[in-house]
Amino acid sequence: MRRWRPADLLFWGGLALVTLVLSLASKQIGVATGWKWLTKFPKGWELHADRAISAAMKWLVEDAALGPLRFRDLTRLLSALVEAPYFVLRDFLIDGFQIGQGQQAVPVLPHVSWLVVVLGFGLLAHRAGGFRLAALVVASFLYLLLFGLWESAMVTLASVAIAVPLGVGLGILLGIAAFRFRWVDMALRPVLDLMQTVPVFAYLVPILFLFGFGAMSALVATIIYAMPPMVRITTLGLRGVPEEIVEAGRMSGCTPRQNLWKVRLPAARGMLMVGVNQVIMLTLNMVIIASMIGAGGLGYQVLTALRKLDVGAGVEAGFGIVILAVALDRLSQAIARRSPAVPAEGGWIARHPRSLALLAVLLVSYPLGALLPALNSFPESWQLSTGSFWQEVISWINLNLYDQIEAVKVFALTWVLVPVKLFLLGIPWVWGLVLAFAIPAKIGGWRLGLMGLAMASFIAASGLWPEAMITLYLCGVSVVIAMLIGVPLGVWAGQNAQANAVLTLVIDTLQTLPTFIYLIPVVMLFRVGDFSAMIAVVLYAVVPAVRYAAHGIRSIDSQLVEAGLVSGCTPRQLLWKVKLPLAMPSILLGLNQTIMLALSMLVITALVGTRDLGQEVYIALTKANVGKGVVAGLAVAFLAIMSDRIITAAVNRKRGEDHA
Repeated sequence: MRRWRPADLLFWGGLALVTLVLSLASKQIGVATGWKWLTKFPKGWELHADRAISAAMKWLVEDAALGPLRFRDLTRLLSALVEAPYFVLRDFLIDGFQIGQGQQAVPVLPHVSWLVVVLGFGLLAHRAGGFRLAALVVASFLYLLLFGLWESAMVTLASVAIAVPLGVGLGILLGIAAFRFRWVDMALRPVLDLMQTVPVFAYLVPILFLFGFGAMSALVATIIYAMPPMVRITTLGLRGVPEEIVEAGRMSGCTPRQNLWKVRLPAARGMLMVGVNQVIMLTLNMVIIASMIGAGGLGYQVLTALRKLDVGAGVEAGFGIVILAVALDRLSQAIARRSPAVPAEGGWIARHPRSLALLAVLLVSYPLGALLPALNSFPESWQLSTGSFWQEVISWINLNLYDQIEAVKVFALTWVLVPVKLFLLGIPWVWGLVLAFAIPAKIGGWRLGLMGLAMASFIAASGLWPEAMITLYLCGVSVVIAMLIGVPLGVWAGQNAQANAVLTLVIDTLQTLPTFIYLIPVVMLFRVGDFSAMIAVVLYAVVPAVRYAAHGIRSIDSQLVEAGLVSGCTPRQLLWKVKLPLAMPSILLGLNQTIMLALSMLVITALVGTRDLGQEVYIALTKANVGKGVVAGLAVAFLAIMSDRIITAAVNRKRGEDHA
């Protein structure tokens, strides 16, 4: 275990002491010196980058042209190309095909029966994974049907069916380009970092400005959000193909292009399917946010429930998203694991019995639907609801546990949240820039320190220093609590198989729940404010803390544990002096992911009254202020990138010390 050197203790202790003194005395220092700019960034020094960005976007939309083709025409063409298959799929699943619009519309063909959709996914699941997977998928779609979520689920499914192929296709092409050309890889890395760290609300603003309110904006935002993992995984998968396979392709006479498309890509199929799975999950995670700009679907129902504080409707729609996500996740994983089938003997009918059965049901469903309307639209009288149950649960908690809940809330605000908030807000921005350089430079070197200084300077010069400090305060407190809860649970799960099984089920559920779902019960129990935001962030961000701690404990070499036992360690000594130090790199990676999730959730918690950078992004979205949204989004991204780089440097340093 590493011992602290006196120089390190002096550095960190001195930095903490000076920060504490300046935070407590910042106002007095400003009054005594007369230099108010020391404590508050002067308005005259601000960059006003938001104005320049807004002006550039306005020029792009209104005046930019490439020869006779204006940029506005290009966006309209792109919208038409993407929306055409989307609306065809919507007509097939929900609206039905018709000629004309409005009252003049003439129906041509009704939408497909729910029975066909359920049977189709059931047969696909049976082919990919057998009866158990088919039962899971069918039960998932029946839940959507029985709880009155069918139409909304089909809207979401149509969005997924368009966004996923586009995200996967573009991701694979960019991943191939990054694999073949080093300059493309170097150029894509910061772009992908920004795509994964900039809050979704931030790039919704320019997307709305370019494409307007509607399905196209939602699809573009979803693709941008879901595509980065596909790019990274494609590049990683192509690089991971064994050289023996590539050499065999060369020896068989393959050109470089053939070697790529016929050797490397098929060999990396398993890795690529992991990327497809990630795109599907991120696409479904985006459905609620996309509903705010016209996507509709299950996300819109959750958003409506949040606005009405209807916990029952919110829980049902939220579980609908979770169930749909689980069904598609298991289905895509089964397809990825499935080895290519040997073609059956005989004609087309013998080779495709499931497809033939589905086609027969599809053809029969249209005339039967005219005789039995329940086949087309599931009757409302047959539907179920648990809304009243969840409402009664919340009411009972508020009635019987109000005093206890309020006492916990007041204690947390008085002794934790408010003191930390005042401390960070009291740090002068000048000293904040010093910290932004000194901390990363000490951990990862002077280049990392310069990066931190540049990013912090951008935040200060954009006039967002107080909002950034509030973001740090909420994120910091939430992450500390999440780690205090998650790491012990992860250590427990890493050493106990039964605990691991139970905790895996819980954290899988927490990870698949849409972010907005956390806000509904939290707001109804604790009302709006920083405490509610903290609870929601902790629930959302605790998952990686548990996962990485459990993984770190399980991955410890059993011989090292045995050596500790032989040397006479008690179980407590074995945990604190052997297992935890060896698992520390994994725990630090969990801390990194916890911070990333906390920052992403803080943008969502702007809806419950926080006054941080997330609120700035949300205000920019509501006012369609492109420049302000981009600048505030970049500020959040810079905080995320710096925390990622600092923790990564700390992990590498720890591993280097362990190997030394």
